[in-house]
Amino acid sequence: MSQISAIRRRSLLAGSASLLFAPAIIGKARAATRGVSDSEIIIGMMTDLSGVTAVQGSNAAKAIRLAFDTANAQGGIAGRKIRFIVEDDEYLVPKAVQAMNKLLNRDNIFIAVGCGGTPHVDAVAPSMVEKQVPNVFPLTCARSMFEPFNRYKFGQFSSYYDQMRSAVKYFAEKRGKKTIGMMYQDTDFGKDNFAGAQAQVAAMGMKLAAVTAHRPTDTDFNAALQVMKDAKCDVIMMGTIVKDTTIICQTARKMGWDVDLVGQFASYSTAVAEAPGGAVEGFYSMSPALYRYADDPRPKVQEFFKAYRAAYGIDPNYLGEAGYTQALFVLDVLRKVGRDLTTDSFIAGMESMKDWRDIFDGPPLSLSATDHHASNQSFLSVVKNARWVPVVEQPLSF
Repeated sequence: MSQISAIRRRSLLAGSASLLFAPAIIGKARAATRGVSDSEIIIGMMTDLSGVTAVQGSNAAKAIRLAFDTANAQGGIAGRKIRFIVEDDEYLVPKAVQAMNKLLNRDNIFIAVGCGGTPHVDAVAPSMVEKQVPNVFPLTCARSMFEPFNRYKFGQFSSYYDQMRSAVKYFAEKRGKKTIGMMYQDTDFGKDNFAGAQAQVAAMGMKLAAVTAHRPTDTDFNAALQVMKDAKCDVIMMGTIVKDTTIICQTARKMGWDVDLVGQFASYSTAVAEAPGGAVEGFYSMSPALYRYADDPRPKVQEFFKAYRAAYGIDPNYLGEAGYTQALFVLDVLRKVGRDLTTDSFIAGMESMKDWRDIFDGPPLSLSATDHHASNQSFLSVVKNARWVPVVEQPLSF
């Protein structure tokens, strides 16, 4: 055999060997996508299940699980079932870091969805980016969920900053309020609300008449409200959540003070609206969408309530609806991507979603390769007879 023939023969054998090993190489490449196997997609959630915002986190987690369980019962996504793992952060930042470390390093999650708490998500964001795990639609409206732009961060809602600016403008221009106060939690969440209110009064040539800050666990607001009353505030913007919102409303009414109180997404909860004693009647709140009650005429909304009750024995609150929307959005992205699921293909799928609508007739959600903020619409509602009633049907802006 000539030297040239021998070389050709070795080349052919090498080529045949590479073809034999090609499926194994492809299989290893696919297996390299964390949290994705031939039969499973692992999705995680870190939220409050037992702390001061548990009524929100647990409701959202249940709704997300309901959507994923339904998809699994129907055969899964492109031959894969979703394994959904939820960790309790108790609304404590150290617990949140611990919970996310477990999800990232032990559970090896593919993505996280619906994680709760502004300071908590902010605290774990660097580790998620380091692991290249997409953080999809956290249950917070903080601007840090989508600013600065990062390919692994996706924000769903209008920001607290935008909601507060829109609320201040509305009450000043449409309700004639001239003396505006601000009460907020001394956290990243609260400060985002404070920044929005402060920016809008400045834009209108005004100043906040009084400002107080408190810890998330505080329960005595007599002194803080007295500061507002002494400043003769005719409306108070509130960077508060559920428990502190309710106590502030109750305290103001006990003082015999019928001042307008205005919250945002974190206080837009049936737990607030249904607080006993009627102290929250007339309380206003901004939100990124409108809560739909069980008697809503939309068939899909009624189906959701029926399924949620059957699974958990309770009605979902607004955060439950928000969680369900998040899960349905993720499911549609996964279906769009199909079998060739990697982190890159998932992110591309997210960025291809345009004017997506949920079953609750919420605002359209759109993402792109340069914009990971799905919606900036804000709505104003008020508590009447223990229910949230829209003040205006159209979104507000500033």
